[in-house]
Amino acid sequence: MAFQSVNPATGEPLRSYAEMGDGELSRALDAAQAAWGLWRDRGIEERSALLAALAASLRKRAEGLAELMAREMGKPITQGRAEVEKCAWTCELFSAKAAEMLTDEPIGTEASKSYVTFRPLGPVLAIMPWNFPLWQLFRFAAPALLAGNTVLLKHAPNVFGCALAIEELFREAGAPAGLLCTLTIGIERIESLIGDPRVAAVTLTGSREAGQAVARAAGRALKKSVLELGGSDPYLILSDADVEAAAATCAASRLINAGQSCIAAKRFIVTPEVRQEFERHLVEGMRRAVVGDPLDPSTEVGPLARGDLRETLHRQVTESLARGARLLLGGELPHGPGFYYPPTVLSEVAPGMPAYEQETFGPVAAVIPARNEGEAIRIANDSPYGLGAAVFTRDLRRGERIAARMLDAGNAFVNALVKSDPRLPFGGIKESGFGRELSLFGIREFVNVKTVYVQ
Repeated sequence: MAFQSVNPATGEPLRSYAEMGDGELSRALDAAQAAWGLWRDRGIEERSALLAALAASLRKRAEGLAELMAREMGKPITQGRAEVEKCAWTCELFSAKAAEMLTDEPIGTEASKSYVTFRPLGPVLAIMPWNFPLWQLFRFAAPALLAGNTVLLKHAPNVFGCALAIEELFREAGAPAGLLCTLTIGIERIESLIGDPRVAAVTLTGSREAGQAVARAAGRALKKSVLELGGSDPYLILSDADVEAAAATCAASRLINAGQSCIAAKRFIVTPEVRQEFERHLVEGMRRAVVGDPLDPSTEVGPLARGDLRETLHRQVTESLARGARLLLGGELPHGPGFYYPPTVLSEVAPGMPAYEQETFGPVAAVIPARNEGEAIRIANDSPYGLGAAVFTRDLRRGERIAARMLDAGNAFVNALVKSDPRLPFGGIKESGFGRELSLFGIREFVNVKTVYVQ
């Protein structure tokens, strides 16, 4: 079997990738297992040095990597450059913080010595999506590698070129053979792979359905898993918000990566006092966005990554309109090559509509009316997802209270768009998954938190 990548800006094929045979896959597993046997006993200084070298390699190859992402999945090149830089920064940050995060923690007991130490688990299977081809991998891999694990990368087939480029980055940085192994395989082989004794744990970023399948397989094998799944992030715009600034932030969040982000703003819940003004500013912001060739530095919104994704998004829009939503902007399939979809704003979105109940993975904003703050919070939490949420208000105490105590999400922001930051833990609740990436919490997900007791 072969996997074909396609340029989403033109619809033209790019490159074909042969699927690994069983023997080749087994050799990759052996290599990761052998590398772990050496890497786990390397000093923290050596692991940190590798991350610093990876940061340098990322910056050296930034332009080529950004161009590759633009061609394989349609990311505007300026956003691709920013993604590469964020990966490099994350490698540097964990390199600098490694000793602090992994130092043994003494605990006083009746023993002469008792403490907790953090030991790596082994090769971790990373099942990664196409929307942030580098960042999704590095935000897991930087802390996991620093903790002493090795990585088996099963990337999305449409970005296998990015996966192989990541493997080349590791070689260039001087990583030991087998520290990161790219697996060019299909999803039908993942279940048996998770059950393989050479795989110690698994992490997935993907859909709810993919998360359920991985969780079942990991559960049967009794292996640790971390799942970062979908999101339908609510942004609450309250009566005392700076409406123009809020709308600008909301438009920016909705359009990052052409709206193809789990933590992109998707549902805009607005109280009546500011709704008309908010909708006007939101439509203006979405309309001004430059849609075009992802290789053009002026482009702000590129194509969707695949044709089937565009079909799904358009169906969600048309079904929502048929059930009573009001179209304020966009909503029509464009003519011409590629998988473009126009920035779209729907108003009067209500329960029973796909734009209310489902994750819309593209540049479609759903405005949901709320009578007051209490109803806005209820609507925000009326979702099976719980990844990110934001609230906009001039009263910072009010905003912090709502964010900290009332919004059902793993990440809650006040007067800012939700984003991942390597200094902070990242992850969701409910059907958005479990476990955390990044920060101290992320580096300790794939370790044996081991008690040592000396009488």
